[in-house]
Amino acid sequence: MVTGVALAGVAGAGAVVALLQHRPSGGAQPTAAEAPAATAPIVTTDVLRRQTVGGTLGRSGSYTVVAPAPGTLTWLPATGTVVGRGKPAYEVDGTPVILLFGERPPWRAMQSGMADGPDVQQLEDNLRALGYGAGVTVDQHYTSATYWAVRRWQKDSGLPVTGTVPLGQVVFLTGTVRVSGADAKTGSPVEPGASVEHGTGEQRAVTVQLTPNLLAGVHVGDGVVVRLPDGTSKPGTVTGIGAVSQPAGTGGAAANAGSGSQAAATVVITMTGEIGGVLDEVPVQVWVTIQAHRRVLAVPIPALRALPEVQYELLVADGAQTRHVPVKVGLFDEVTGVVEVSGDGLAAGQRVAVPPGTA
Repeated sequence: MVTGVALAGVAGAGAVVALLQHRPSGGAQPTAAEAPAATAPIVTTDVLRRQTVGGTLGRSGSYTVVAPAPGTLTWLPATGTVVGRGKPAYEVDGTPVILLFGERPPWRAMQSGMADGPDVQQLEDNLRALGYGAGVTVDQHYTSATYWAVRRWQKDSGLPVTGTVPLGQVVFLTGTVRVSGADAKTGSPVEPGASVEHGTGEQRAVTVQLTPNLLAGVHVGDGVVVRLPDGTSKPGTVTGIGAVSQPAGTGGAAANAGSGSQAAATVVITMTGEIGGVLDEVPVQVWVTIQAHRRVLAVPIPALRALPEVQYELLVADGAQTRHVPVKVGLFDEVTGVVEVSGDGLAAGQRVAVPPGTA
């Protein structure tokens, strides 16, 4: 459903026309005694034409925890557990394997005398973030300060206190993991490279599939509005746009024939603020912007007064007096409840009459 409509579509949009105030019959001009009881300002703002699409509310990111060393799996976190920096991701041979943040997976033991490398820099960056960075320079060199910082961290984390980080004592991922499921069973052996568990990021996110005609107006950084199952709305931001792909098992001919299977791209929307009482993987409605007019004059939709032949006017308040001003309308934005207007003598800051209770 396209909820913002341009002038050409207003005549048939009953929901919008029902909001408009009709000019009184007889053409009588209002007097000072008839000055409106309620007014709203004309503002300069962005007016957006939006369309609702279906989406799925879940979590951002996808993570797989891979074992860097062999052993017997002795503990796994429960589904839904949030594992942050410095917390156990799982346990092997009775010893926790600690999650640290970094782009590169571990591939060797880290200890004094080792060759410099980016894994050392990742380790030192985490030591500092966890509060063990006193005297440590975050670089690629394993110094004596790094050694003593590792010992303090190991003691507090319930690990063997050696000053050396053996391969398999830590795993590196790019962020906090919310565990979605296990890929191995406790009591079973794990080998290097085996998947132990998987999960998502902690931040809420919505994914939608957009066809190319809608995708053309959507960009990374655009703001959207998400309608949740409880009826509330939350703001979000487009943070990722995938490539357009054809659904599996369909060809170009089928898609062009209107079979219902269309090429689409996955769009990721990161949510802003807390969302409580809503489960993951639930359907939501998303208002995406498909057209925008920037920095234009706008008034509340109920301020429009309908005239014959799809024309409109505003009742502009000048002190105790009012005057009728014919206007042209542009985009309607029902999410924010405003409409783009232009007309002789209109300026931001002027006030226009609106029905009581809609100012």
